[in-house]
Formats: sequence, structure tokens, C-alpha cells
Amino acid sequence: MNNQNKKLVNELSKLLTGGGAHASLKDALANLPVNLLGEKPHGLPYSIWQLVEHIRIAQWDMLNFCIDPSHKSPKWPDEYWPKENAPKNESDWKDAINQINNDRDEFISVIEKGDLYEPISGGNGQTLLQEALQMADHTAYHTAEIIVIRRLLGAWKK
Repeated sequence: MNNQNKKLVNELSKLLTGGGAHASLKDALANLPVNLLGEKPHGLPYSIWQLVEHIRIAQWDMLNFCIDPSHKSPKWPDEYWPKENAPKNESDWKDAINQINNDRDEFISVIEKGDLYEPISGGNGQTLLQEALQMADHTAYHTAEIIVIRRLLGAWKK
């Protein structure tokens, strides 16, 4: 990998882990009381659990799209959003967070080893660079929503 690509991959890795100009998903979920995971503040359509599960599913889909040419994405939008407002138990919550972290780390390994500009096998011209930017953008967007919900519930640092 040439020096320019190495710099780009390093910046993408920072972006995917939440570094830079915004709070990371890890920050947004830190010290979150479990009893608030299923709460939907008045007028908002999603709970924190639903947002986290949506991030997990979408990120899993993007990762597998990049590594498996025969990957079939879930049906949009039904299979990208959980119906339940809250996880069944704390173990399901922890498992979701662990999968998000593991899939993100695996994706970072893929972009470190792959050609950022080569069309992805099985895709329609998408590249690893496009998928990395989409994954980072998607996670940042929903991270902000989680922070707003925490603010509305009085559970965000001041």
C-alpha cells in the first residue's frame, strides 16, 4: 500500500471508530442505564435499542456485502429495524454492542488489506472507499440520534 492510501485508510479508520469532530458510538452508549434502552421520548419514532440494532444490522450488511459476493442484504426497511423497543435482556444488549465493534474492526481490516478503488465483487460498481464512507456516515447519524434521546431522557452528560 502506498503512503497516500495508508494515510487515507488511517483517516477512514479514525472516522469509523468515531474519532474527529463528533462523539463516538462508544461515547454515546457509555454509562447508559439499561432501563432507558426501550424508552421513546414523546414524538420520536425509535428507542436507543432500536437505533443500536439498526446500526448493527446495517453495518453487518455493509461488511458482508464487501467480503461475500453472494451476500443477500436484508429486506429494506423491515429487516433493518427491530420491532421490539428494548432488548430481551442485558445479554442481548451486550451481544449487539460486541457485534458492532467486531464487525467494525473486521471492516477496518478489510480496508487495510483491500483496494479502496476496485469495484466490489458482486456489487454494482461500489468500492470499499464508498462503503467505508457510508458506514461511518450512517453510524455517526444514528449516534447523534442516540445522544438526542439521552438528552431528552435526562441521561446525557452535561
